[in-house]
Amino acid sequence: MTLDGILPIWKPKGYTSHDVVAKARRILKIKRIGHTGTLDPMVTGVLPLCIGKATRVVEYIQDLPKEYEACLWFGLSTDTEDLSGTTIDKDDTVKERITPEAAADAVRSFVGQIEQIPPMYSAVKVDGKRLYDLARQGIEVERKSRTVTIYRIEVLETDWSGEYPTIRFRALCSKGTYIRTLCADIGKSLGVPAVMGELVRTSTGSLTPSSCLTLEELQELVDGGDLASRLVPIEEALRHLPNVRLSEEQTLRAKQGQRVRLNLEQYHSIQSAAPEQLSRIAGFSGSPERAVGVFEWNPDMQVLQAVKIFSQEPS
Repeated sequence: MTLDGILPIWKPKGYTSHDVVAKARRILKIKRIGHTGTLDPMVTGVLPLCIGKATRVVEYIQDLPKEYEACLWFGLSTDTEDLSGTTIDKDDTVKERITPEAAADAVRSFVGQIEQIPPMYSAVKVDGKRLYDLARQGIEVERKSRTVTIYRIEVLETDWSGEYPTIRFRALCSKGTYIRTLCADIGKSLGVPAVMGELVRTSTGSLTPSSCLTLEELQELVDGGDLASRLVPIEEALRHLPNVRLSEEQTLRAKQGQRVRLNLEQYHSIQSAAPEQLSRIAGFSGSPERAVGVFEWNPDMQVLQAVKIFSQEPS
């Protein structure tokens, strides 16, 4: 049986995202698998894998907001901005310098658009080289700041009883946000060193822990022949985009690479979206509804132009 769809995996601690993909390939005995956003080895949580034809929608899932639960430690900083790194600063006076209330206020102040400088230990490329490769050689280079969005932050718990004061929070953020860097920057805003102690990704878009399988559960479902029922359809992965339902004739034109002109009802269905959202529009057709492809709106010609067509893709 051909497998196509999104497979949300609960990534275990100690695995890289590539390790999870490799393990899934061995279990499923297929090569066409891609993940939708790297998690560091010590981070656990939601890691959607795209199987078969669904590898065509990796980039659209990567663009979805992601939610994390993090534990921030005050009084310590490392070169990696998490506990895996080498200590570069330590402050034993933090408990006397800041209160739990001030720390919670600092965390909440980071809601909105913020500027982040990617950490040296990251997969970001500078002049064609991964930053973590340079960092491992002891080379530090200048990095440009990037604008990311923190949609909301909720403080879950503060604990000033241990050696290092900690604060646990939940954050919903845009693609490309480094929670490690967010933790370090929260500390800087208070004038104290800070580091990320723990991190769990609790959602990617609508995919949550309840959607996920462990690698052990994946093996059991494959052995029992029951995996197909747990795959999220490609159509669901595109629901966050502005969408339009195409007629049979329009679908045929789209499959042939031709521009698609919309009727008045279809036109109104996409005009509620913000102009910048119209660069990616999902097209559906048929019964049951199937994804035809992803299009962009050409306002000058008043037509849809294909970005990706799925219906003709072989499995």
